[in-house]
Amino acid sequence: MIDPADQAAGPAGPAGVPTDPEDPPRPVIEASPRPASATAAATPAPSRGVGARVEISRLSKEYRHGGVALTVLRDVELVLEPGDMVSVVGASGVGKSTFLQILGTLDLPSRGSIRFDGEEITTMTAERLAVFRNRKIGFVFQFHHLLPEFTALENVMMPALIQRMPKATARRRAHDILGRVGLGHRLTHKPSQLSGGEQQRVALARAMVLEPALLLADEPTGNLDRHTGEAIHALFVELNRERGSTLLVMTHNPELAAVMPRRLRMIDGGRLEPAEAA
Repeated sequence: MIDPADQAAGPAGPAGVPTDPEDPPRPVIEASPRPASATAAATPAPSRGVGARVEISRLSKEYRHGGVALTVLRDVELVLEPGDMVSVVGASGVGKSTFLQILGTLDLPSRGSIRFDGEEITTMTAERLAVFRNRKIGFVFQFHHLLPEFTALENVMMPALIQRMPKATARRRAHDILGRVGLGHRLTHKPSQLSGGEQQRVALARAMVLEPALLLADEPTGNLDRHTGEAIHALFVELNRERGSTLLVMTHNPELAAVMPRRLRMIDGGRLEPAEAA
């Protein structure tokens, strides 16, 4: 078997990007208090305070094609408080995925600031950013991106092994989180032997195995049937409350958006505004 511990964490990382002092900033969308509910009251508070405070200021992204600048994000402002659970809805093409990739350090902003627990991440070197991403950020995408040659257990162990965690510890953590998402009986199965819902549960477990400070999800239930999608929705909320990660979900699914205590809508240019409750 290929030793995942010998695989690199992967390239990426923005260099310093200046802000433009000539443009007036947009109002920052601050975290709102979570509404009390019977469900929230019955759910235990997070057992670990690992959630990040993330401050996004005047974040912009432009692409150039044929000498013409295409602005996807323009001066986006947002504050995520530790343990926040936030959904962002919006039409296709408004910049949701671009915003998520930049926040996850998978792409470079054209300008702007992202402060992660007070630390500016847009000025990190590529090497430092790769380590930071592996330790602090978890990702769940519409497609699971599991490695087909590895079992469910090995796929979930991967982030821990890349971080050089001892194999016994990585195996124990992966075993525990797979049990938590209801796949303790599927540890040795490869992705091709799992259903779509099970594959996405493995992807969620992989994202949570290092208890990331920030969990980012891009259309995590887009390929699932309604029943399976609802089960994944519930897992997101339960794991967030148990482990305390700050959670940001980009989705077209109004049902997934509705289970998040804080709901935003993205419109053209990446501007964020409160979304009406479903």
